[in-house]
Amino acid sequence: MYLLRLINRHLERTRMPETLFGRVVLGDPRFVSDLRNGREPRAETVAKVCTYIARAQAEARQCR
Repeated sequence: MYLLRLINRHLERTRMPETLFGRVVLGDPRFVSDLRNGREPRAETVAKVCTYIARAQAEARQCR
């Protein structure tokens, strides 16, 4: 699943725990774990995750 690969790359780059990611982005600390177990996110959820990661990457580039 593309979304899970995107999240995993973000977690590796930032060293953020998956539970913190889920809590910060969606208020759901089990989100990443649930994705790994087959959860199918809604389009709005995918958009929130992608927006969060894109913003985090842009901010990281500004700090270089």
